[in-house]
Amino acid sequence: MHIEVKRLNKTFGAGTPAVDDVSFGIARGRLIGLLGPSGGGKSTLLRMLAGLEYPDSGEIRINGQRVNELAPQQRGIGFVFQHYALFRHMNVYDNIAFGLTIKKEKKTVIAARVRELLALTGLSGLEKRYPNQLSGGQRQRVAFARALAPRPELLLLDEPFAAIDAKVRKELRTWLKQLISQLGITSIFVTHDQDEAVEVADEMLILQRGRLEQQGAPQTVYERPQTPFVASFIGHSRTLEAPQRLRGFDGAVTAGGSAIVRPEFVEAGLEGELSHPSASEPGTVRHLFFRGTHLEVEVELDGNRLLANRPLDRPPLQVGDCVQVLVHRLYVVEGETVRLLDNPLKHDPFPVHI
Repeated sequence: MHIEVKRLNKTFGAGTPAVDDVSFGIARGRLIGLLGPSGGGKSTLLRMLAGLEYPDSGEIRINGQRVNELAPQQRGIGFVFQHYALFRHMNVYDNIAFGLTIKKEKKTVIAARVRELLALTGLSGLEKRYPNQLSGGQRQRVAFARALAPRPELLLLDEPFAAIDAKVRKELRTWLKQLISQLGITSIFVTHDQDEAVEVADEMLILQRGRLEQQGAPQTVYERPQTPFVASFIGHSRTLEAPQRLRGFDGAVTAGGSAIVRPEFVEAGLEGELSHPSASEPGTVRHLFFRGTHLEVEVELDGNRLLANRPLDRPPLQVGDCVQVLVHRLYVVEGETVRLLDNPLKHDPFPVHI
């Protein structure tokens, strides 16, 4: 593995551990999305990798070398901050050249590397401008170029698109994925945006309360969550405290247990629309949410409120309408694990679509 983290721990003061016995490995050239709720330990883990915080225990290895005691500048790390952190008194050229200048590289080497990165990041012709003369997207590209200039072993990005508007953010996500693939540099980026992680990352690391809940490819994590937290955190899900009250699951789920249901697991429609009407039950529309490509329908049945995806080409529904509801599948929570359970009243599986 290019990056190895073994049993890493960090606690601030006498509080709850910020990073709690975390271990993982990353192959060279992979783009990793570090995802989790606020306070989950993402930024602390990133800062320990960078050498800006030191672990209480555990080990960090980069390319086989233990780096726990090394200063940040000795680790071969490139760091891109959320708010760019560009030097306002330096133009684009000098910002990109900064790390190479500190390393006292020859001017000819610096010039060649800066020209290369200007072309790579689409900034050619802007080298004499100052940060306040650039758009948000251009400033973030300068930050990327500056981090890449010293040819780091590992690129760390702390919510790199958070300060950029939605349209530019989407363009930069595509650009970043292509850039990382072209360069083959191992990269880890922190994000709160699930869509961003699913779209950009080769793998995701899901952290919660300082612990690593799951590591894997986005589709694997989405379709096969290993813990109740991951099942409820990824996607737009609802947790049910009495899933045995749903039709078809009365004999399949133990009383007193809970379950997690995603909108794509549920159909809600008018008479004659459902794929398996014999497995449905009556419900009431409580809310309608337009999601661009579909409607998200909140329905209530027997005290439970669920979300269901509804295609736009179906007849419109209104709040208060009586509809038929079919739960095709759900994640049954069993202690600290989950298992996917299909509705026993159905005979063919309901496909999962991300």
